[in-house]
Amino acid sequence: MYTLVRMKDKLSRKRTFWLSFTVFIFLLSFALGVVTTWSYKYGLAELEARSKTRLELYINYLQGVLEKYQSLPELLAIDNTLVHALLNPHEKTRIETLNKYLETINKVSDTLDTYLMNKDGLTIAASNWQERRPFIGRNFSYRPYFKQAMKGDLGRYFALGVTSSKRGYYFAYPVRRADEILGAVAIKISIDTVEQKWAQEEENFLVSDPDGVIFITTYPGWRYKTLEPLDEKVLQRIIESKRYPDEPLVTLSESSKTISDSVQILDIQVDNGNEMQRIVKQSQYMPQAGWNVHILTDTKALKRYVLSLNIIVGAALTVVYFLAVLLYQRQHRLAELRRIEQETKKALHEANEQLESRVNDRTQELTQTNTLLKKEILDRKKTEIKLKRTRKELIHAAKLAVLGQMSAGINHELNQPLAAIRSYADNGKQFLQKGRLDNARWNLEQIAELTERMAQIGVQLKLFSKKSSGQIVTIALHGVIDGAMEILNPTLKKSGVDMKISVTPKDVEVRGNHVLLQQVLVNLISNAIQALELQDHKEIYLQCVPVDGKISISVQDNGPGIPDKLVQEIFEPFFTTKKSGQGLGLGLTISDRIVRELGGIIRYVEFDQGARFEFALERVG
Repeated sequence: MYTLVRMKDKLSRKRTFWLSFTVFIFLLSFALGVVTTWSYKYGLAELEARSKTRLELYINYLQGVLEKYQSLPELLAIDNTLVHALLNPHEKTRIETLNKYLETINKVSDTLDTYLMNKDGLTIAASNWQERRPFIGRNFSYRPYFKQAMKGDLGRYFALGVTSSKRGYYFAYPVRRADEILGAVAIKISIDTVEQKWAQEEENFLVSDPDGVIFITTYPGWRYKTLEPLDEKVLQRIIESKRYPDEPLVTLSESSKTISDSVQILDIQVDNGNEMQRIVKQSQYMPQAGWNVHILTDTKALKRYVLSLNIIVGAALTVVYFLAVLLYQRQHRLAELRRIEQETKKALHEANEQLESRVNDRTQELTQTNTLLKKEILDRKKTEIKLKRTRKELIHAAKLAVLGQMSAGINHELNQPLAAIRSYADNGKQFLQKGRLDNARWNLEQIAELTERMAQIGVQLKLFSKKSSGQIVTIALHGVIDGAMEILNPTLKKSGVDMKISVTPKDVEVRGNHVLLQQVLVNLISNAIQALELQDHKEIYLQCVPVDGKISISVQDNGPGIPDKLVQEIFEPFFTTKKSGQGLGLGLTISDRIVRELGGIIRYVEFDQGARFEFALERVG
């Protein structure tokens, strides 16, 4: 006994340990998830703030570099030497003097090139006049900076040199005589030092032109690439201006996540596209130059920060958990020792008492058992008799319910054909008296057809009482509607109802049963006729339209509608809102059962005025 208790206690402690361990793992996962989310957001905010400061410093540095040179072409443009050279471009001595002058200016100002172009874009003097491929005689009228200068503005532009293939930033300013623009003087400056001075290990600076092409970057592998795909028109404009000749303009990133208006997270290619690196991009626009300046910071440091914080929190929670487990085990062992002492004393005392009362207990138990067995045998016999009697009563009640339902259904479904037969018979008498035999024959044919339909009603109700509603085949929808209208036309004329029918397309076919579907339409339209009894203008609209590969069939009237509190009960058997004697409340119940057998669901749709019932059947073709 003691061994069994020990085993149960050991199993219980084992289950408790695994349960607590499972809870600990869940709480640890939840805590690490919260820590990860919080630390990532916090680290991202810190990274964004630090990068923003660095970005502003970089932009100020770029602005200082550009402002250092942007006034130089304007100063050169007012020099009369340039004006005289443009007025007399064929004076060899004057041009040679101007070339030396521009060469001196170029060396003093530390620019790459300085040159003078006439109003057609042809270079007539340049600082590189002694080099192997000088600018003299070359036409740069296609360059945007020249076009801007000829409009009277300071031209700015970044591009690769067509002659030197060296990248640089161009300033151009018009050379005037009075109000006439004779040409333009341009300078080209180097920006290589910008990349060298600002290169960092975990962050990179990019500068992209208005078209999105990177032309300044502290990571050489990203030069002349784009952060986003370029439009075809933009690519064509870049090719025409010869801005980046022979450069493929590859897109670095295909996916991005926007954090704010100026901050994005990108998966960007590094090491010639062999590795994807997740970086944080922060951007700012330089309106003076029309550039977009970006700082790209690697998220490795952020990931290390998040990982280290997770390790610290996870280790702390794990230590706390195992300390709690050790404390619980110690308390449990002390309690177990106390329990064993108490149980041992109690067991010795109870053993003596049990020996004395065991014989009496055994005898009494056997006597009670025999008595209970006899009583149980009698109870089972009585229960079997009651069960047989109840079963017979249930079968009899079920038969009565089925007979009552079929009787009510037959009475409801035969009233309308009988009314139509009576109308056709009266009309036939009138036609015979007037000698209109063709009309009388037609009425008799209609009576024969209605009689056949009445015969079909018995079959329909038999099918209705089973799970199957009859054979489902392909039927023409307009034929079903025509049959229903033949039955209801006398009632419609008598009630003064304006019946509108719309079938789109006209020759549509559906999967269903001709007689059963006709029965549904007759029930719905008959209900609508009775609902319009007190209306001045009576109108019923039958519409059949294609919806999602099916045909939606709806019957709508302009009557008073159905109160909201009664909508949930309208499909219940014997529920009706009609006056006494006008219906049994089985029309919608039967219609609902038929539509379900045909593979659809009939439903009441709330409408501004009147009632609307609709259902959908499978379309064929």
